[in-house]
Amino acid sequence: MATTVNPDPEAALGGAKEPRGPRSLLARARDNLAFQSVWPELNGAMGDLGTYIPIVLSLALARHLDLGTTLVFTGIYNAITGLIYGVPMPVQPMKAIAATALSDASFGVPEIMAAGILTAAFVLLLGATRLMQLVYRVVPLPVVRGIQLAQGLNFAMAAVKYIRYEQDLGKGKSLGRRPWTGLDGLMLAVAAICFILLVNGAGSESSMRRRRTGTVRREQGTHPDENQQEPEEEEERQGGGGWRSMVRRAAPAIPSAVMVFVLGVAFAVARHPAAVRELRLGPSRMRVVRISREAWKQGFLKGAVPQIPLSVLNSVVAVCKLTRDLFPDKAPSATPTSVSVTMGGMNLVGCWFGAMPCCHGAGGLAGQYKFGGRSGGCVAALGALKLALGLLLGGSMLRVLSEFPVGLLGVLLLFAGVELAVAARDMSSKAEAFVMLLCTAVSLVGSSAALGFLCGMIAHGLLMLRAWAMGVRLS
Repeated sequence: MATTVNPDPEAALGGAKEPRGPRSLLARARDNLAFQSVWPELNGAMGDLGTYIPIVLSLALARHLDLGTTLVFTGIYNAITGLIYGVPMPVQPMKAIAATALSDASFGVPEIMAAGILTAAFVLLLGATRLMQLVYRVVPLPVVRGIQLAQGLNFAMAAVKYIRYEQDLGKGKSLGRRPWTGLDGLMLAVAAICFILLVNGAGSESSMRRRRTGTVRREQGTHPDENQQEPEEEEERQGGGGWRSMVRRAAPAIPSAVMVFVLGVAFAVARHPAAVRELRLGPSRMRVVRISREAWKQGFLKGAVPQIPLSVLNSVVAVCKLTRDLFPDKAPSATPTSVSVTMGGMNLVGCWFGAMPCCHGAGGLAGQYKFGGRSGGCVAALGALKLALGLLLGGSMLRVLSEFPVGLLGVLLLFAGVELAVAARDMSSKAEAFVMLLCTAVSLVGSSAALGFLCGMIAHGLLMLRAWAMGVRLS
């Protein structure tokens, strides 16, 4: 197993001297928010809702989290991250904190916000002192891939549960088997899966090949041949392909995820028409959350302690690595330092007003990329939608969203999870695959990314020690 050291993305910025000033900042903002293609970008914005909606709805129903406040702040977060990074950087709820809140009735809004503030402060400290950059460089690639694979499989398994069984999101429990027919039936979810597969397929294989080839050539110090074309591009240039060429060009323009989401909203209204009459214009009234000393203590022990390892590994290290894989040209902007600072900063503001603690997640990035998100405009558009709903309807839209077909949310979450897991297929040796799978297995069975990370690091270190003692190359 060749020892893989994550390169320093911040060091790469040292040689680039770009002009600083209002004009350059404005041009950069315009480039970061510009859509590469309208419908695919809007489609990509829906790719993270399979994670966002179930968690936020569950906390709103079970712990009285203010939905309107959360929509407003997460909408602002989306717009800021899109502007800064120029990639579909997601804004997701902190899952370990959410899981604790849903399983412990004594863990209310003050405890949730305390956990979010403490986690954000720790991550911000690591980023401001550049210690997060050290963590990023030290963690070997197989361990990162193990965390990504575990998170992707977690998403996929949760998605299958959403599809197969009816859910009580307020209690976080699965109920009986989902009926085949109905506005939230199994046939609806299966039809949505088939539709998305026909439109989006398994992803762009040619783009994956270009990314891998480009990475290898950069590591070897060579440059890819800009004139070299993929087979599909060569076929287009020669005028071949016929109707298949037309289908290939038309498929990306079909907004499959948008269509699934709009269908879900229509079915939510159809399932409970009276909920529309419960809508009220105007945002929720924001209040500063009062956090007692006991709430700080419980928030730290029950929420922040399990969340911090997940935030460091999946929301910073894995996100930066996946951004580098998917968007090598824009990766320098998504450094471990900057991602830590934005994640910490947004929670140190929003959590005081009762907004759900949020982070960046590799699963959300993979889901938005899967459905066509390629720019910061993708998440900025999603942020504008959240902000508009939060300001216009506030928490009154909770009743409508609670009727959204959970099976369709499971479909979106399934594709996001699979896309994240697929990133782990680039292990080049049996030793690398062993470390990755060990990390994944422990993370899944132990339900702890921190434990999986620890086991993966120990296994990687022992394999390196063995190779050194035997005088052989670790490969």
